Amino acid sequence: MKQDLQPLKGFRDFLPEQARKRDYALNLIKQTFQNFGFEPLETPTLEYQSLLLGKYGTEADKLVYKFEDEGKRQIGLRYDQTVPTARVIASSLNQLGIPFKRYQIQPVWRAEKPQKGRFREFLQCDIDTFGTTSSIADAEIITASITALKNLGLGNLKMLLNSRLLLFEMIEQANITEKDALSVIQSHDKLEKIGRDGVVKELSGKGLSTTTIDLLFDLITKAKPNVELQQVISACLQLGLTPSELEFSPTLARGLDYYTGTIFELVSDDYPVGSLAGGGRYDNLVGRLSGTDIPAVGIALGFDRIIEAMETLNLFPDNLVPAKVFVTFSDSYLQEATLNLVTNLQKQNISTFLYPNPEDKLTKQLKLANKKQIPYLIILGTQEAKLNKFTLKDMTTGVQQLLTLNDLLTTLQK
Repeated sequence: MKQDLQPLKGFRDFLPEQARKRDYALNLIKQTFQNFGFEPLETPTLEYQSLLLGKYGTEADKLVYKFEDEGKRQIGLRYDQTVPTARVIASSLNQLGIPFKRYQIQPVWRAEKPQKGRFREFLQCDIDTFGTTSSIADAEIITASITALKNLGLGNLKMLLNSRLLLFEMIEQANITEKDALSVIQSHDKLEKIGRDGVVKELSGKGLSTTTIDLLFDLITKAKPNVELQQVISACLQLGLTPSELEFSPTLARGLDYYTGTIFELVSDDYPVGSLAGGGRYDNLVGRLSGTDIPAVGIALGFDRIIEAMETLNLFPDNLVPAKVFVTFSDSYLQEATLNLVTNLQKQNISTFLYPNPEDKLTKQLKLANKKQIPYLIILGTQEAKLNKFTLKDMTTGVQQLLTLNDLLTTLQK
């Protein structure tokens, strides 16, 4: 029986061209996070179900990949990076020191229906600060996120801000019980996807009257930033953001249960297909795991959507190729000289693709160099060897030069 060679639905292979783009973006994101003083952290792929479940909300819990392992343990795949990191904070507080600022870039898994831009396995890029309720921490998270996307070339960025405290206050004013508050927020979070009519229908299905729903929407429409949000916005401006990069959005809800204060989502008018990042303050999560309250605030970048935006807007540089130089093999008797050349190139940090089959014709080698879009090609043939020189060909212009090793290295380093 022929093996199915396609990956599982909702999972993907990344061939070299796409993987290079992802590496390029990841390196710039990491550099930005490190410039803001965030430290790297990694957590296991698998966690106990008891850790994961009950932290995200009823609907999100259904999307956790759950199974029993060979040891009869009830475990699950990492759903996000916030809950596992909260476990690390709870268990390693003295070792880490407080406040603790971390970035984490790892895959997560969600058992949801795959659709455009949504996958069952995807990469999350998080930054979080633990151990402070200061509005400066919220502002730094927001500023670092916007800066990271700016460094990738994205423009017209805007962070939408709201507060769970403000939402809870309006829910209370609409005479909605405290036990229904999180369920109402989960429905309200779908406003952009299903529209007001869809949210009204869902809230009605949860037992809310038309009067209550209308009152809630009226309160949200008339809402103003509370003191918490005003302080965060002020700190963002002091950190160098502009007023156009910040917008109070009273309809913003964020669906996960663990948010307690400021919530935010990053969007771009240049790529208006949804948020590019989202997060907020979650001051109670670590305390639920350890019994010790440790406030926290963080954000997750939507890496796949960011890559889509960069491709659509042509933000990737042209030089994302396997190597700068393609070294041909013209004859097996020149193997030692060819390998010495490659060693010299790599010692000078000139990325080099060595063609490994001496018996193949030069035309075949040239075809591969063109396919891989490597900008320079070096030929060491019988004539070159006699002169102790090398032919360097610019694959873009077709111009060839016969150069000594020193001149070759100098030319390629420019």
